Amino acid sequence: MLNRMRNWTTSQKIASSFASVIFIGSLLLSLPISQLSTSNATYIDNLFSAVSMVCVTGLFTESIADSYTLFGQIICMLLIQVGGLGLMTLIAYFITQLSKNKIGFRNKLAVQEGINRGDAKDFRTYIGTIMKYTAIIEGTGMVLLSFYFVPVFGFAKGLFISMFLSISAFCNAGFDTMGNSSLIEYAHNPGINLVIAALIILGGIGFSVWFDVTNLFHATAKMKQKPPLMRRIRSLTLHTRLALLMTIGLLVGGTILFLIFEYTNDASIGTFSFGDKVLASFFHAVTMRTAGFASLDYSTITPISMFMSVVTMFIGGSPGGTAGGMKTTTFAIVFIMIYNEIRGQSNVNLFNHTIPKNVVRQALIIFVALLTTLTVGTSLLLLFNPGTNPLFLLFEAVSALATVGVSANVTASLDTPSLIVDMFLMFAGRIGPITLVDSLIRKNKAVKDIAYTKGSIIIG
Repeated sequence: MLNRMRNWTTSQKIASSFASVIFIGSLLLSLPISQLSTSNATYIDNLFSAVSMVCVTGLFTESIADSYTLFGQIICMLLIQVGGLGLMTLIAYFITQLSKNKIGFRNKLAVQEGINRGDAKDFRTYIGTIMKYTAIIEGTGMVLLSFYFVPVFGFAKGLFISMFLSISAFCNAGFDTMGNSSLIEYAHNPGINLVIAALIILGGIGFSVWFDVTNLFHATAKMKQKPPLMRRIRSLTLHTRLALLMTIGLLVGGTILFLIFEYTNDASIGTFSFGDKVLASFFHAVTMRTAGFASLDYSTITPISMFMSVVTMFIGGSPGGTAGGMKTTTFAIVFIMIYNEIRGQSNVNLFNHTIPKNVVRQALIIFVALLTTLTVGTSLLLLFNPGTNPLFLLFEAVSALATVGVSANVTASLDTPSLIVDMFLMFAGRIGPITLVDSLIRKNKAVKDIAYTKGSIIIG
């Protein structure tokens, strides 16, 4: 058995690592020591929660506060942390950092793909730095949040809530331990909203972007004469510049559009002060980037806001972080490709660079794979829930697939077949539909790249 596992493909290792953690997590959450005496959670509910936590989504049928004891909540927190960083990444860290041993080439490839890193240069240092930055960011978030929650809940409980929220926000999971209404009670609190938003953005921007930006700051700090801002920006990698540009554009654009569409909607932000309207709109734009927290009841927002949220969720965060979705850079490449085709330009050019054809092809495949998976998942939810608002079901499906975790109060009312669909979408969204399919296909022989006589088909 062990020999077979050593020969597993990268995709099989990634899929099996997440599936193993989900199964073990569901069993631990089902233990009597994890369950409150008043809990109504069944094994399906616990399995659904475990899938949602490991896939850092945020959907639930029974809330953490209503279902689990302190022990169960600690298990939840560990599942979110493992899901956010990836089991293969954690194993690689303990092997390379603690035991000082090297991991095999196949396992190194699995970790690289899990964190979306293109090369194995300084692999041990890279993994160690991810862990260090994660601890620093989550620790800082916990301290800042504790200033709000410790005075309200007491030192021990307030500190635990702060730690749980910090880990959940950084991992873009969207879970909390305070009840069923997420952060709606704190919609007017700028401190909590901005700290959570900062954690979400830092977790979703991607590890490689962190390192690139921090390296630039360190290099600039050592210079006696500071170069102009634009020259410093141009010294960043192409990936970092695109990820930052897309992130800023989606956050600013999402905030403005939501503010416009909901400005007079008394059911959402219509009765808020102008400052609170901007705050709620900004938090909405951030959390729709795969975070799953809610400062508003999404069943009350206008249809156009909900549809725009679907688009934002589908795009998701940036590669190599804790976010889900298609990814900002993937969307940008597909968009530029379509735009250039309309203009008659065959190459995808960005910041005076031409993107390789194989990267463009991979981006298009990811886009089609996700769109296909979303179509199938939404169709099944529509089939199983004919009496539910179709827009709410689309919102639910894309929230699960993009591992966002927001809901228009639909999840808890779903039957078992619909929950299975949600779980499949969350799992596929976390590891990627292509990785999922690849892990299920046994490759006995290398596929030959065969070419025949060219044929012509009319399209369009």
